[in-house]
Amino acid sequence: MASTGENSCPNWTRARNGRWIALGEVAFGTFVVLGHNLWAVLPNEVPILFVLYWVSTRLHQGRWSAPGFQRPKSWRNTVLLAVLAAALLQLGSEFIVQPLATHLSHQTEAVSSVFKAPAWDFRWALRSLAIVWVFAALGEETGYRGYLLERAVEAGGGGRFTRLAALGYTALLFGAGHYYKGPAGIMDSTFSGLVLGGVYLFARRNLWAAILAHGLSDTFAVMVVFMGWGT
Repeated sequence: MASTGENSCPNWTRARNGRWIALGEVAFGTFVVLGHNLWAVLPNEVPILFVLYWVSTRLHQGRWSAPGFQRPKSWRNTVLLAVLAAALLQLGSEFIVQPLATHLSHQTEAVSSVFKAPAWDFRWALRSLAIVWVFAALGEETGYRGYLLERAVEAGGGGRFTRLAALGYTALLFGAGHYYKGPAGIMDSTFSGLVLGGVYLFARRNLWAAILAHGLSDTFAVMVVFMGWGT
């Protein structure tokens, strides 16, 4: 019995230390997001969070392979979940969140420069699709969901309440990450953070469904501008 106690104490200590390290990572990640978007003292947060994700993975697991990028058990279910989430992002934003946010803030959402272009501009469309899939879908999902949400869950111990609290906190950070869009845009992006974070957790912390959902949603937005439907 003594040996069991001796072995369990170091394990508990390592777990506690791991939670403190994760909390420190969340605090630093928060500074990175706010440092760029609110205080303008840092470069864009997405590449920084992307690098931190891989460095943290290497330090925590001793290898570069990340669980968030493992092959899903079913690509069909992953794609279906992504399509449903993308539809929720578009419909919820268009018919609920944006009207409510505009009513509350008395301002319309500022549009990103990525989505400002004349109709039928093929060069713009190809460039924008590359940006939304590489920078937004892959970069933001890795940084906000794979890194910040995962570290926040770990810092809180991983329970159900912790997952909900981590989801809400990182969604607010995602909203702050779109500060340039104004109050309505922050509310809309916070909604997106809740949906995409929920997809990540529902997919058992696999990033592919969230990446695909984000990319599909933004691809639809590019298509709307390209076809001239938004004018």
